[in-house]
Amino acid sequence: MKFNKLAATLALTWASAGALAAPADHPPAAPAQLAAAAQSSAKASAPAADNADAAPLPPPSSAAQHLYGSAKNDILQVRSLLKSGRTQSSVGSGFLIGTSNLVVTNYHVVSQFALDPDTYVGEWVDTSGQRGNVELLAVDVLHDLAVLRVSRNGTGFFKIPDQLARLTQGQYLYSLGNPLDLGFAISEGAYNGVIARSFYDQLMFTGPINSGMSGGPSVTVDGAVAGVNVSKRLDGELVSFLVPARFAQDLLKRVEQQKKTPTDFTSIVAAQLLNHQRAMVDQLLASPLSLKPMGPYQVPVRESEQMRCWGRSNVKADKPFTVDDASCAMESAIFISGSLQTGQLSIRHQFLRGTGLDKLRFAQLASASFKNEHFGTNKDTRLTGPQCTEDFVKNKDVPLRAVLCVRAYRKFPGLYDFALLTATTDQGLMSLQSRLDARGVSYENGLRLSRVFIDSLGLAPTTQKPAVAASPIAKPAKPAKGGAQ
Repeated sequence: MKFNKLAATLALTWASAGALAAPADHPPAAPAQLAAAAQSSAKASAPAADNADAAPLPPPSSAAQHLYGSAKNDILQVRSLLKSGRTQSSVGSGFLIGTSNLVVTNYHVVSQFALDPDTYVGEWVDTSGQRGNVELLAVDVLHDLAVLRVSRNGTGFFKIPDQLARLTQGQYLYSLGNPLDLGFAISEGAYNGVIARSFYDQLMFTGPINSGMSGGPSVTVDGAVAGVNVSKRLDGELVSFLVPARFAQDLLKRVEQQKKTPTDFTSIVAAQLLNHQRAMVDQLLASPLSLKPMGPYQVPVRESEQMRCWGRSNVKADKPFTVDDASCAMESAIFISGSLQTGQLSIRHQFLRGTGLDKLRFAQLASASFKNEHFGTNKDTRLTGPQCTEDFVKNKDVPLRAVLCVRAYRKFPGLYDFALLTATTDQGLMSLQSRLDARGVSYENGLRLSRVFIDSLGLAPTTQKPAVAASPIAKPAKPAKGGAQ
């Protein structure tokens, strides 16, 4: 792990402004594993060849058959094609609104030609095999929605009125789309409430939503649009999610008010991500972080609807040391592209204790653990290389070795990944190593989070020492916006 001591740095104190600044391309191992397990919902659009998760759909009921017969003329497949050769890159679904030529789908279905229109183009195909080009009118990356304009009109079946349908627990819903590029289909399931673990509300649909059905509608038995297919859990059975229809309603109203069609959706996505990070950080810091004991220390965590914590230990009789882990991570992230998700926070604490090692061997173990962290590389096409600063600092009562790294998003000016890594240095046979990762935040909010995090680390009340003055630390320079490093 190489850390660059930046030539031009500004000395600050923890109490005054917040010192370390460092983002990470990838969260540390434990938070990454946690996020993979906790947030295992997969976007339901995929390359046409990716049919490994195919699940047979149950035979439709008479209600489903009636709905499909009435709605099939207004269901579309939305494809992303390479401009060169017009070969299919990914597929999803969409649906025509009323008798207009407007189509609602997911943002992640259109993300390729939204962010890279020079390489990709959109196409629609209906149930009769007709096809044509699409025009992207609006995106809502936070709720994973998009509105397209196509060269045909709907029959009036799908409507999103001002007064939306009221749903009750257990109510049957019917999801439509083109699963796995096999053909248009309808599946049945039940509405099971609003999921609050995502930062933005989603509906739980207990029914099959397969890859390729993203962006399709889920409707009541009367045909009222309840939500838009968006994702499913990979670690569960028939646990799927819908974007509530009210968010599609809001996006359609924005389209009505647009004076002209945007030509640069990258800047629109960037603005929406900046809005998200402000809300995310403000919510996290709206109240003091919870403090949990780990050995003689207390560590900051946040447990909420959106952020869950897990713990584990390696306690074994044949080990000369023990390791206790506490990891907290948001259960959702914002989809940007097939290779980038952001707008997420994670916290990890690892308490090492030597039970059969002398101080020298334990110091080697703790040092190796501290260095075995990854902050990204200069080869990443999405973010700049990490700019890091390392120092020995003191907060109110515990001395720390601290590393702060920052990475800038190449395509989204103003957004950064921050990673803060700390290790206590006050014990010969104990070490508390902590890490904060903030993905997709502003530079100011990254410093704000880092300051709060490092100030919250300390000794448990029974082992408190007299307060000491904070040591000045170095603040790394802000990476060039979108510039190569």
